[in-house]
Amino acid sequence: MFHAVAYNGTREENYELVIQQLRALIEGESNFIANLANASALLNHFFEQINWVGFYLTENDELVLGPFQGLPACVRIPFGKGVCGTAAKNKKTIIVPDVHLFPGHIACDAASQSEIVVPMIKDGNVIGVLDIDSPIKNRFDETDQKYLEKFVDVIIAIL
Repeated sequence: MFHAVAYNGTREENYELVIQQLRALIEGESNFIANLANASALLNHFFEQINWVGFYLTENDELVLGPFQGLPACVRIPFGKGVCGTAAKNKKTIIVPDVHLFPGHIACDAASQSEIVVPMIKDGNVIGVLDIDSPIKNRFDETDQKYLEKFVDVIIAIL
């Protein structure tokens, strides 16, 4: 059973705690979709100042909407298009301080102002991305990138 906690430590300590919570949530569960659903719910509980968090999963050369928390979203995103597709194509995390300045940004939620997308890579292949949007500009930084990449690594390890 999951117990909600207050994240009262430093940002780094709080991230370590949420990663421990993720490990506990997915331990012993082999269903990938169920684990992604819990992971998105966990991050939605963890973060302040976000309006969307979830996963897109690779299908051929595009990303297809997976488990998420937030308003209904774009269902399919081609590799190379928007922030998610660009992160998937380049196999690199992208932090966008102002989505309106990102060429080709796909606006699924008009309230989104900034975004971070972390590709999920298994055996050199992108199997999906973690996407988090915020209604404020400059919401995400290198600390978020570091720990969200660790978060994704925990998910990838169960595959």
